[in-house]
Amino acid sequence: MPRQTTRSDPRPARTLGPSDEGSASLEFLVAGLILLVPIAYLAVVLGIVHTHALATQATARHVARAIAVASGPDAADGSAARIAQAIADEYGVEPGAIDLRVSCPGADVCPRAGGLVTVTARTEVPLPLLPPVLGLDRWARVPVDAVAVQRMSRLWGTR
Repeated sequence: MPRQTTRSDPRPARTLGPSDEGSASLEFLVAGLILLVPIAYLAVVLGIVHTHALATQATARHVARAIAVASGPDAADGSAARIAQAIADEYGVEPGAIDLRVSCPGADVCPRAGGLVTVTARTEVPLPLLPPVLGLDRWARVPVDAVAVQRMSRLWGTR
């Protein structure tokens, strides 16, 4: 038969210190906010950086292709400017924020028929919600760049 234990004190047992009842919801809110706010900020920042990365990649690729298929230097300049503006509008990047550089490795004339043209697109992404205190808005930027190489036609500039 099981043995019963009896207490000599009929009063309920008390715990030492303050009661923990009801603190779980407070702990959840505090810990949730401490974890949720940085994760939400990180998601926003990654989205903005990714958008700028796609914009610079598309700009470099499409401008290199436009230069390669253009009939001459004037047509290449005009189509490159139109394409860069259209891509900036499409991705919501500020106009003129993407810096384009065109180079032709190993060539004295750039671009030239039968050669390679390299287009480098570069921009800086400012991090959102940073105050202009101590120059944080100028310092906290993520550089994004993309490079595209395209072979020029042997008949480029003769049409």
